[in-house]
Amino acid sequence: MLDFGFANEQEIRIELGKRLHSHRLAQGLSQVELAKRAAIGVSTLKLLENKGQCTLENFMRAALGLGLADEMQSLFILKIKSISQMEQAEQAERVRAPRKSAVAKLKQRAGVSPRRPAKPRV
Repeated sequence: MLDFGFANEQEIRIELGKRLHSHRLAQGLSQVELAKRAAIGVSTLKLLENKGQCTLENFMRAALGLGLADEMQSLFILKIKSISQMEQAEQAERVRAPRKSAVAKLKQRAGVSPRRPAKPRV
């Protein structure tokens, strides 16, 4: 089994396609049957299984068609390793980037020249 920690994105995509292929075979389904269940094309399923190429939507459809919703439940859950990480996660707040005009004002105060000179008005 491929260790995702040492793999590039292409290797991971191919491995996920192989895993879906194995699940399909274990359930005794043909590609045509799974494609119908998943509401995707057979050629799309073939590309997914053989090359790991598809959209996220089609990947999800194939996985759900195989009844793998429970397997996806734990994907990307934040794993807390210490009390400080737990506190950080609780306090994490989405912060918007400053507006471009505010950044320009800050640069102007700091004496940084703008990237482009202003166009003269005619």
